[in-house]
Amino acid sequence: MGSRIGGLENLFASKNLDGYLVTGEKNLRYLTDFLGGSMLLVPSEGDSILFVYGVNYEAAKEEAKDVHVELVKTGEDLDQMISERIGRLGLRRVGFDSLKVSTYLKIKSLLKETELETADDLVWSLRQVKDETELRLIKRAANLTSRGMRKAAKILEAGLTEREVAAEVEYEMRKAGSDGVAFESIVSSGPDSAFPHGGRGEREIGEGDFVVIDIGAKVRGYCADLTRTFMVGEPSSKQAEIYRIVKEAQSLAANKIHAGIDAKEVDGAAREYIAKMGYGEYFVHSLGHGVGLEVHEPPALGSTSKDVLAAGNVVTVEPGLYIPKFGGVRIEDTVLILDKGAEKLTKAPVSLTS
Repeated sequence: MGSRIGGLENLFASKNLDGYLVTGEKNLRYLTDFLGGSMLLVPSEGDSILFVYGVNYEAAKEEAKDVHVELVKTGEDLDQMISERIGRLGLRRVGFDSLKVSTYLKIKSLLKETELETADDLVWSLRQVKDETELRLIKRAANLTSRGMRKAAKILEAGLTEREVAAEVEYEMRKAGSDGVAFESIVSSGPDSAFPHGGRGEREIGEGDFVVIDIGAKVRGYCADLTRTFMVGEPSSKQAEIYRIVKEAQSLAANKIHAGIDAKEVDGAAREYIAKMGYGEYFVHSLGHGVGLEVHEPPALGSTSKDVLAAGNVVTVEPGLYIPKFGGVRIEDTVLILDKGAEKLTKAPVSLTS
């Protein structure tokens, strides 16, 4: 864990920094392995300091890694404490991931000789490449998510509501060890399956419906993301056609992935095939996104992305077609980028029938 804060310190020179403030919840967790800190000050020399309110103080002393834990007592002003500590350490150029306007202005007013610079890209450059601990947790989340999808395939039938399916899937993942869901589960059927983020969840699933199920388990904060589309009953020729196109587009994109490739090139493999098949206007989102402590994080796999994929990135590959008033299909897996190729971490079967 110490290598994470050390890795951040190693990046200070690129921005001419002598300190860094961390306030983002996920960044705090990433750097300290503790959920409940309020602010982290990382100086270029000396101990990093995690400021914690009383309700989390004892837990922080037990769980936070590679930091000195400092109590923020009731009635104390955290912004004032941070400013005083920066001044005492003589820090003159301090980067930060994100600051409330009030905090930024308070520090600037108290420390007129200190420059503050937005530098959230420093932490992201570390977080995008997962270490072995992170990969172990993501793989566990992926296994639990795959189990949830297999449960969905088993129970899916006409007459159930979308909400009932979501509840059964979430219970299955929780029962097997998930800490919770990475995002609100999507079960979207019939014409509502044409909405990429789903409808209201109240619809009763009917015979002849597409059902798009998008779920994710979470383990110690780390997420997975998986989508399958099922058919209730026999598909029409058009339903079978668009499913085949999405399945082939995902396969083409997944086979193109490897470390060193431009992310937009992977997106292009799926997008060009779908356009060739005559459905380009119905692929309305990017091919994928990074997954980790957040279910949507860099790198981005889209047509305008400037990201280059690296070994250790974990991303989704999720082409979809969404035809208004008709229905939609999305097939998504969470994959780990390798030096050569990629490893699919979610392993639910890809089949139109449940």
